[in-house]
Amino acid sequence: MKKVIIVGGGFAGLNVAKHLKNRNDVEVIIFDSNNYHLFQPLLYQVAMAGLDPADIANPLRTIFSGVTNIKIYLATVLEIKKEESIVVSDFGDFHFDYLVIATGSTTHYFGNNHWTEHTLPLKTLKDARNIRNKILTSLEEAEKTTNSELKRKYLTFVIIGGGPTGVELAGSLAEMCRYTMAKDFKNINTKDAKIILLEKAPFIMGAYHKNLSKKANISLKKLGVEVKTDVNVLNIENELVKTDKGDINASTIIWTAGVKPTDLGEKSSLQTNKKGQIIVEKDLSVKDWPNVYVAGDIAYVEQNNKPLPGIAPVAMQEGIYIAKAILSRINNKELKPFKYANRGQMATIGRNKAIAEMGKVRLSGSIAWISWIFIHIYYLTGFKNKIVVMFQWAWSYFTYRKGSRIILK
Repeated sequence: MKKVIIVGGGFAGLNVAKHLKNRNDVEVIIFDSNNYHLFQPLLYQVAMAGLDPADIANPLRTIFSGVTNIKIYLATVLEIKKEESIVVSDFGDFHFDYLVIATGSTTHYFGNNHWTEHTLPLKTLKDARNIRNKILTSLEEAEKTTNSELKRKYLTFVIIGGGPTGVELAGSLAEMCRYTMAKDFKNINTKDAKIILLEKAPFIMGAYHKNLSKKANISLKKLGVEVKTDVNVLNIENELVKTDKGDINASTIIWTAGVKPTDLGEKSSLQTNKKGQIIVEKDLSVKDWPNVYVAGDIAYVEQNNKPLPGIAPVAMQEGIYIAKAILSRINNKELKPFKYANRGQMATIGRNKAIAEMGKVRLSGSIAWISWIFIHIYYLTGFKNKIVVMFQWAWSYFTYRKGSRIILK
């Protein structure tokens, strides 16, 4: 029996394990620093009080309950000794026949790490909770103060980064302030909240067609979001964002401008690019180490002379392929090189508003929004989560209310 070690329980690692479960020829061990699989595409909804953390996270042990050949360890992998085929973790060393590195990515500040003290990232459940706490607390502080300058600062929210996460956050926050909480406060009007989205590029949603980018921009502005493009952030200090287009005072500053791969590849002396991604062969294995595979955000994979994006569909397809590759090697069979089947991308902007791009087909508005709902429900892990999220979305749609507006200190 061959031992397969998977480092990371995200979309890539989860799909490797799912396609190796209940087999007699492999023993699978999953290492993750969290005990759950996180559905990251909906993380912004936890931050915006639309969903609870448990709605988008499913314990790994629950997912693989009753599976005989899979073990799960809540642990951190420190290093890979590829020559000895050993994984070094914080509670012991483990030998492997095949290894899958799928540790994902972390927030990237592009050399400005001191900004971490003044901004809120959105990469983990803890980050989402922190953002929710900060937004709700700022509204409470605005309610209490009689100082107009302080009130204005508490009601100003800056989101840096005009990609899908930033756009979805901005749209959801605007809806929450203008509809959900419109009647909840007595001394402030939450409709007066100023939500500013900053983007360095000439337009938001740069990975999408320009027409969809324009539609996303229009939808955000209809919700009251100030979209500012071609803006360079020069510095971030205490509740102050300095840009080349002027300074902005805000008590809440959210950073969604970039991610970078975890440093496991560099720690393990694997070949990486400038971003820290591990460079892989056409079968997603590491050069000279055919029993070591890499997938997800930490893998650098080229297709048609372009790097594949760090999105969930890519990671899922890579995970499925790697499971097949491992089984092919065990059975001495050949497997064609990995090829990503691009089925499109989509993002929601608010109630009845979304954009979707599937090849030359481009959708926006209600049709894209409904498609977004069904696709996200389909890929959400766990039957209970699917039902709960569907109910929460339906309730929010018809009542304009959100049920997770609890400040957890």
